[in-house]
Amino acid sequence: MAITAAMVKELRDSTGAGMMDAKKALTETGGDMEAAVDWLRTKGLAKAAKKSGRTAAEGLVAVKVEGGKGVAVEVNAETDFVAKNADFQTMVSQIADAALNADDIDALNAADLGGKSVADTITDKIATIGENMSLRRMAGIEGGAVVSYVHNAAGDGMGKIGVLVAFNGDAAFARQVAMHIAATNPAALNEADLDQAVVEKERQVQMDIARESGKPENIIENMIKGRMKKFMSEVTLLGQSFVMNPDLTVEAAAKDAGTEITGFVRLAVGEGIEKQEEDFAAEVAKVAQS
Repeated sequence: MAITAAMVKELRDSTGAGMMDAKKALTETGGDMEAAVDWLRTKGLAKAAKKSGRTAAEGLVAVKVEGGKGVAVEVNAETDFVAKNADFQTMVSQIADAALNADDIDALNAADLGGKSVADTITDKIATIGENMSLRRMAGIEGGAVVSYVHNAAGDGMGKIGVLVAFNGDAAFARQVAMHIAATNPAALNEADLDQAVVEKERQVQMDIARESGKPENIIENMIKGRMKKFMSEVTLLGQSFVMNPDLTVEAAAKDAGTEITGFVRLAVGEGIEKQEEDFAAEVAKVAQS
């Protein structure tokens, strides 16, 4: 597979590696971007392998809670300007209300919103505002009780990041945990809830890194135990250092607060969607030549 300059740039942007290292990683892995990131990590050359993907979609995440049930929905638009539009915000809030009684995204799109389906309401709003919009996803959670938190709020119960926490115990503490989740973006509640494929991939990467050191296998085995323990403390909510009190893990802080955290949901606007960068200088030059 031919390694293009664009591929090298993409890998450099996502890992912070040097140009030649990025090119070599892609060559060694046949152009497989994900494998190239792992190759760089193995060689100790990836400075930011966990860097978040750049986001393209604008819009809002809205959260709603009713008793022991909570939902979060993401509705996208093309620009942040529309996210500040009162009509758009009203529609997003109404969609979140409807989501409380919807089992999945298809049911939500078909749900009634003042005599029209959610899907038709969005279509009408596109025609009114003149910008493309979409209901991208929804997520729900149930528990003894549920609290919500919105970061970068644009309106009541909506903003750039929406978090729901299911718990038994102290609501004030649970809301602190929701704020913690907004800041740290854990992958799962605990080790048991983590995708085992992700765990095994990380274990293999750490094995490869350790073997690069040339140490004996028995030493490497102990190294891996320590590194995987550190990995779990970084990606699992209960294992993370609590933002409000870094001397304690979230699990220990919850125990002190007499509270059990049973689950969470976190949605951030546009996460995982690549943003297409616009070169305005090139665009102007192109227009001038036409």
